[in-house]
Amino acid sequence: MPNLVSLNSQTMSEFLPYQLLSEEDLSAVSELLQFPRKVVITTHHKPDADALGSSLALTLYLQKKGHQVQVVTPSDYPPFLNWMPGQKQVLAYEKDKPSAHLRQFFLDADLIFCLDFNSLSRIHDLGSWIEESPAVRVMIDHHLQPDSFARFNVWDSRAAATAELIFDFITLLGDHSLIDVPIGECIYAGLVTDTGSFRHPSTTRTVHLIVADLLRIGVNPSKIHKLIYDNNNLNRLRFLGFVLKDKLEVLPDFHTAYIAISREEIKEYQVDTGDTEGIVNYALSLKGVVMGVVAIDRKEHVKLSFRSVGDFDVNTFARQYFEGGGHKNASGGKSDTDLAGTVGRLFEALNENKNKLAQAYELYFNNTLN
Repeated sequence: MPNLVSLNSQTMSEFLPYQLLSEEDLSAVSELLQFPRKVVITTHHKPDADALGSSLALTLYLQKKGHQVQVVTPSDYPPFLNWMPGQKQVLAYEKDKPSAHLRQFFLDADLIFCLDFNSLSRIHDLGSWIEESPAVRVMIDHHLQPDSFARFNVWDSRAAATAELIFDFITLLGDHSLIDVPIGECIYAGLVTDTGSFRHPSTTRTVHLIVADLLRIGVNPSKIHKLIYDNNNLNRLRFLGFVLKDKLEVLPDFHTAYIAISREEIKEYQVDTGDTEGIVNYALSLKGVVMGVVAIDRKEHVKLSFRSVGDFDVNTFARQYFEGGGHKNASGGKSDTDLAGTVGRLFEALNENKNKLAQAYELYFNNTLN
């Protein structure tokens, strides 16, 4: 396959179906990156494979262009992402440890890239550092309803992952030929996880075209799947067994299944960062379930994850009831009440949405799947 930048406009549009930047903004960003800059890249709290993969793919690309780049995350991230190229240079903010040196990176930066989030509240204390910094801000994200805090916004909610937008961004800048195996592995990791191994409705023709291009340059999908999905520790598997046996609750009247996990249970099973990732999908996988919910009692608040099928909009649901949001079929939220109070609030919300859930069930299971 030839270099994308040499393809005709029709073929280019297959890889770049969204107008991510106006010609004026694209020209301005290109000009900013024409000379070496001090760059900070950050992403959301508890980064997943798309957040970290996007950050590292962009880092590796910008380093090739001669920029000085530092990734700073608002928290730690799952150990199963430690294989990613460039990961060892990532600095993670920890609330109870000295952070003046991390803050200085933001104050000294010429450019700050904000990846896979669209509100400064998603990055906790780092948000105030960004507001303090004189740096030009660039947001690259695919979540719904972004806040206005960046000078340049590379945003489209139709993108399957922020990693897809990183591929597009590099290509738009005329540097597709710089995407090598390390950059491609980071992009692939974001794509495969945010699409649920290419199962979610967000998996478009464009996603498969990008993946095909990554395979062309030498990215090995089997290797990445193994590193991400076949990298469990014994505690996680025992915890998963406990959750599925004792914590999974099905509510047939609401076409919903939920899991509520207490802080004591997290401690008992020595749950580490990333060990709860993907558990909500087990709730959604049950026959007849329109929405799966997981509520986990963390130290700061109760964290919630929502997944849905068909037309039930968990982005709206999470925003309305749990200070959250994300995508139509995948969103997150939080609650400042205790776990019991949060579950009570969930039941109130389910009662208010009973008709919508029933309609979504009817449309999806009786029409779409038949």
